[in-house]
Amino acid sequence: MAKKNADGFTEQERAAMKERAKELKAEARRSNDRAAGEKDLMAKIAEMPEPDRSMATRIHEIVTANAPDLMPKTWYGMPAYANKDGKVVCFFQSGAKFEARYATFGFNDVAHLDDGEMWAASFALIELTDAAQSKIAALVKKAVS
Repeated sequence: MAKKNADGFTEQERAAMKERAKELKAEARRSNDRAAGEKDLMAKIAEMPEPDRSMATRIHEIVTANAPDLMPKTWYGMPAYANKDGKVVCFFQSGAKFEARYATFGFNDVAHLDDGEMWAASFALIELTDAAQSKIAALVKKAVS
């Protein structure tokens, strides 16, 4: 488990906050530049160790195929996809970055996944089987419906 500093944050959490500050500055300079967002996203994926890199690459393919209107970008240094208002709908989080035993694919509150009083908003990923890929595609389609 990652060691927390005196301020309560781990080094990984502190690095993610710094990444987010850089992203906000970059977003202010180039709003809605799909090519630049995708370039940044792919660069972050390239930095990931396996198996996270392969999973993030495949998730990028699934999201862009099933929700082409979402804008690729980075969010806290991780791949993310935003709606036309710039709000992150879904994201991938590398397990290796936070020394977790699994990667995560998650959704924010702007995703249309509501299902009664309670529904899942993130999913642990160890492997992307065909069944998992189908579930992700269906969730992404529902999230943007």
